[in-house]
Amino acid sequence: MATMTKKMKAAVAKIQPGKFYNLEEASALVKEVSTTKFDGSVDLAVRLGVDPRKANQMVRGTVSLPHGTGKTIRVLALVTPDKEAEAKEAGADFIGMDEYLDKIKNGWTDVDVIITVPAAMGKLGPLGRVLGPRGLMPNPKTGTVTMEVGKAVREVKAGKIDFKVDRYGIVHAGIGKVSFSAENLRDNADEVLKTLVRMKPSAAKGAYIKSITLSPTMGPGVPVEPKNA
Repeated sequence: MATMTKKMKAAVAKIQPGKFYNLEEASALVKEVSTTKFDGSVDLAVRLGVDPRKANQMVRGTVSLPHGTGKTIRVLALVTPDKEAEAKEAGADFIGMDEYLDKIKNGWTDVDVIITVPAAMGKLGPLGRVLGPRGLMPNPKTGTVTMEVGKAVREVKAGKIDFKVDRYGIVHAGIGKVSFSAENLRDNADEVLKTLVRMKPSAAKGAYIKSITLSPTMGPGVPVEPKNA
């Protein structure tokens, strides 16, 4: 095992062993334990009492973070000509159809979110093997396949993120940057947790929120008291 750097040791020492912090304390502490020189991201990991292999226990959805993600989100609007002006006005970074489908076929995926119209989904289907693994495939459930292109672009730019439980039963969500105030991180984390609680599948039995951790890009994770959710 790699030896810990002095900086990492100091960060770990700030976290009391065996202690679970409330969301307010954890949001302040996660800023202190970040060991990067740059403005790192803050990740919220929530382990749920679900079996993701069962369709009726799949947890997937979107949440609008009150204070945004702190990241510049590059949006590609794959739209028909009648929707191009609407996408442009809403702030999409790339707008078009066939030329971008060709670029994606050739391996281009230099965007964070793709928004498209229902009529284009047939053309996107064959690109699933490129877009799927990168989490870029538009989906009606996350609002990225829609006729309301302008609204979808604006929401994504303002901090709407989508999440999906992984095969270990964990939901990961980027909730901001280390430079955010503790209050803003807490508000964003709280919004994700409330959304997850609202989405609890009726088939999930026993404790639903099993553990919550707030972590910086580099640095130890801060355990959050699960009953705060």
